[in-house]
Amino acid sequence: MRRLLFGLLLSTLAVPALADEIGSVGYRFKWIGPNDKIVVEAFDDPDVPGVTCYFSHARTGGLKGAIGVAEDPGEASIACRQVGAVDESALGKLKSPHEVFSERASLIFKSTQVVRFWDAKRRALVYLTYTDRIFEGSPRNSISVVPLGVK
Repeated sequence: MRRLLFGLLLSTLAVPALADEIGSVGYRFKWIGPNDKIVVEAFDDPDVPGVTCYFSHARTGGLKGAIGVAEDPGEASIACRQVGAVDESALGKLKSPHEVFSERASLIFKSTQVVRFWDAKRRALVYLTYTDRIFEGSPRNSISVVPLGVK
């Protein structure tokens, strides 16, 4: 019974998708712990093979950042590109909007998300990144569009 309850609890928690870290740059020196930095990461759209998104966001350093309890700023930028062949027959079946990536931005209450929209009229995939917080979200956001050509 405990295993069942533990399994149900784990299935309700948001597990962030994995992104590949491309690189980072420090932007603020910290006396104790790592410096604050801007990180560039990439992830492939899980439902649209052939599309990769690159996004940048700030990570808080210092002592809190070193032990994983710092809250990162709620700002991010995104650029998505077609990097391979796209199976266009599957595009009409896409959920829109649909969360394709999530990464925590604080210990519990804040996450950075990427949501994909399918614009069938213009044959374009639109990716929106924003940071939400359980109690008070932020309207700061960034979008990227991947046009798939005219038919």
